[in-house]
Amino acid sequence: MVLRVGIVAGEASGDMLGAGLMRAMKAATPCVFEGICGPAMIAQGGVSQFPMEALSVMGISEVVGRLGELMRIRRELIAYFRKVRPDVMIGIDAPDFTLALERALKRDGIPAVHYVSPTVWAWRRYRVRTVAASTDRLLTLFPFEPGYYAGKADAVFVGHPLADAIEAEPSARKARAELRMEGEGPVIALLPGSRVTELHAHAALFVKTAQRLALRYPECRFIAPFVNRETLAIFDAALTEHKAFDLPITRIHGHARLAMAAADVVLVASGTATLEAALIGRPMAVVYRLSPMTYWFARLLTHTRYVSLPNLLLGRGVVPELLQDAATADGLVGVTDELLRSPERRSEMIEAFAELREQLGRGANERAASAVLELVRARSKTPAALSCAS
Repeated sequence: MVLRVGIVAGEASGDMLGAGLMRAMKAATPCVFEGICGPAMIAQGGVSQFPMEALSVMGISEVVGRLGELMRIRRELIAYFRKVRPDVMIGIDAPDFTLALERALKRDGIPAVHYVSPTVWAWRRYRVRTVAASTDRLLTLFPFEPGYYAGKADAVFVGHPLADAIEAEPSARKARAELRMEGEGPVIALLPGSRVTELHAHAALFVKTAQRLALRYPECRFIAPFVNRETLAIFDAALTEHKAFDLPITRIHGHARLAMAAADVVLVASGTATLEAALIGRPMAVVYRLSPMTYWFARLLTHTRYVSLPNLLLGRGVVPELLQDAATADGLVGVTDELLRSPERRSEMIEAFAELREQLGRGANERAASAVLELVRARSKTPAALSCAS
């Protein structure tokens, strides 16, 4: 039989997770996938009913401006999946969008899986109840997460696919050669974010930081990857505004991991890219700015000292975090100075990142596929052929 899978991802990190899951599921049994897919998922055969970019919004004020469109897309997806009745519905991250979709389909008897736990350990802990009501199974990336759902939801730790996919401490020289970056000065990777809203918040900050670092380190070079033309255009507008097009910045489409591998220091917006930089083994500083309204609500509801994934997972402040008003060019220059000039600080950070790899490397794609297929088999009495090889 061919397994019919509904699948929805809302941003670049979800697209990566979805593509790996799809690949592992197809290796175990014939599958077709449809819903909302990014480029990597489409390359695995996914059919997208709406562009993934339609869901890529961040923050309260940003979502409010798009609420009507987001609700319309969700209603149309629910109606479509009720009609075609997939064997399983998988929502990947984007919980404010996907959990309501999963809940509606679960009530109609369609098994629902949510991949990536909402950050209930950081803020809005009441979402544990929402997840339990919306899903038949939750797949978590981090080992401490199932404990938050004990007795409330079926949560399974599968590991993080990045820990399996990313080479530990790849050669910086080789990465620079691949990017055709000439010279011998320090290389700093600039990753201001993958969402348009993040570029609006961070582009000028990163440009001004690069200007000051170029004055301090005349041989310094910069590498800046972007997920699409729209985010690149916002960054280019900041370069124009600050008269900075003479900076030695290599701007590229995609290849963020290669850019980080080429770097001596990574300056990065908080998100999945911080975990990628850690698994690559590159010292970093993390920044993040939100709209004032979103930041005010976040401070009220947050239960953790840290925002970056490396610090959260390690339980200590290994990585400098410059947030909101502290996210300034002077602050970023200061932490970059320390990371370039202090071998001890660099070594401390790189050793801590090796701990993360040990925590998260589990063969996550295969484990996630196995957990999904096990649920489908249990719910539909599908033949035992629906399983992943161990």
